[in-house]
Amino acid sequence: MEIPALKKLKETTTKEKKPKDKKVISIAFDILVIFCVALLSATFMQKTFQNDTFYTIKIGQLLRTSGLDYIDHFSWHESLPYMYPHWLYDIATSLVYDFMGGFAGVYIVNIVLSSILGIVTYITSKKITKNQLISFLVTLGQMYLVKDYLAARAQLVTFILFVLGVLFIEKYLEKPKLRYALMLILIPIIIANVHSAVFPFYFVLFLPYIGEYAIRVLLDAHLPHKIYQVYIKTCIRHTSKKLKNVNENKIKQYQKKLAKLNKELEKSNTDFEKATIKQNSTRNKPYKLILERNDNILKLIIIMIICLFTGLLTPIKDMPYTYTIKIMQGNTTKSINEHLPLTLIDYKPILAVLTLTIAVVAFSKVKIRLRDLFFFCGLTLLALMTRRQISMLVLFGGFVFARIAADFFEIYDKDSSEEFVEYLTSISGQFLTIAIILLVCFANYKNKINNPYINENAYPVEASKWIKENLDYKNIRLYNDYNYGSYLLFEDIPVFIDSRCDLYTPEFNGEYNKEKHKYEGKDIFTDFMNISTIGTYYETKFEEYGITHVITKPNSKIRMLISRDEKYKELYSDKNFVVYARGDQEEFEK
Repeated sequence: MEIPALKKLKETTTKEKKPKDKKVISIAFDILVIFCVALLSATFMQKTFQNDTFYTIKIGQLLRTSGLDYIDHFSWHESLPYMYPHWLYDIATSLVYDFMGGFAGVYIVNIVLSSILGIVTYITSKKITKNQLISFLVTLGQMYLVKDYLAARAQLVTFILFVLGVLFIEKYLEKPKLRYALMLILIPIIIANVHSAVFPFYFVLFLPYIGEYAIRVLLDAHLPHKIYQVYIKTCIRHTSKKLKNVNENKIKQYQKKLAKLNKELEKSNTDFEKATIKQNSTRNKPYKLILERNDNILKLIIIMIICLFTGLLTPIKDMPYTYTIKIMQGNTTKSINEHLPLTLIDYKPILAVLTLTIAVVAFSKVKIRLRDLFFFCGLTLLALMTRRQISMLVLFGGFVFARIAADFFEIYDKDSSEEFVEYLTSISGQFLTIAIILLVCFANYKNKINNPYINENAYPVEASKWIKENLDYKNIRLYNDYNYGSYLLFEDIPVFIDSRCDLYTPEFNGEYNKEKHKYEGKDIFTDFMNISTIGTYYETKFEEYGITHVITKPNSKIRMLISRDEKYKELYSDKNFVVYARGDQEEFEK
């Protein structure tokens, strides 16, 4: 026979143990996920640097020694104004390059940043979905789809900041604590100095929440009913007033009209009560669309308004506010690959995810929140307009997909996620998970481990050495391509153009003419596009700019023309690049 007191103690211990076990399992799973996501995200980081990295390092070195003077020092065009839109990131990257092992140090730091992005993406997804397993799987998918954008560029830092923005918005709406508000204000300050071009996008993160709240408030206000009631009551007052002064012959007519209006008012109130009951019932059990009302949104709006002024906390003047507007007014978006419209058929994984998301919402019992619908549609539209926004669609659209997937399993197989999480935290589950992740990491990294930091097929490594050894490179006027201008700049060779496209457009280097309603300045970018595509006679533009030398690819259109022109003399060639002198340029030879 069991002692009652001992029996009660066992029951109490059992009741206390279950929640504790779940908490231990949850923590163990989070540790496992963070390790796996960080490791896999690190292997997605590109080892070979893109052109932006080269000018980033060089500009950072200049700013550390000379400060901000708002003038470009790297092209040979005279005194082009330049605002240094990611000055803080440039300085940080140059410090890493100079004091932490050169390109290897930059690569290692960006591996860390890539891992941080994966971790904060998982944490944010878990906060949104309340489902660890779905968050883990979706995060792996997000990092895979965004891997082409994991490069040593300022956007990698802003990805992290944007994801943190969503996390703190979600946390603030749940519990409006001061520390969340301060973080939401701090993030745009960092963005304005690290990558001012994307500063306006930060406020896009707030809009789905505010839009959902605004629509719910409007529906709760029942404006059509209230307007109709005001109209009926006005008619009643007006009729009552006339009734006092009307002839005896019309008294019955006005009394009848007044009775009809009162009856209409009573019917309106009854109909409104029925409609309200039905509406509340529908909201409690909506068919497809969930409209949530969280009055903390009002405080969030105040925070967003404060954030609007944080773009002033930067030495680059109004650049956070004007950069996007100016870049959209120019023609660079029609010519640069990452700004071109998206063709979905070329991105089959994203097309598959979009199709799956629509199918799950349309043909299952899963409901979608209005804020998620706003996110999903808005981000898809942005990605279709410019393929650069694919990264935003993957990161933030991934949160929408994760919430929908979590709701799907909550409805159709509620216990499977918890059971699977419990298995993965067992010894065999951890071993299997880590083994799979390590195999994937190995397969992913073995293809890039021997990759160089600089692709000599894309950048004129040997040609730059020859130019510096054989020409008075500081004084020549070299015509070069957009894609490798940044490497020439990195080698201290003044350039005709580089991947800082804004610098070479009148929207940024000119003044606005109010009479003509356009910017007037040097349109070097358009001239480059016309020369490189043979849209204009190259010699006319070369004469206009005073070009002395040309560096180009062996198979370029411009090389096909100048190789037959007696005015041009081939000075150097390798399998990737050719250097020509235009006319007699002996004075520039060492």
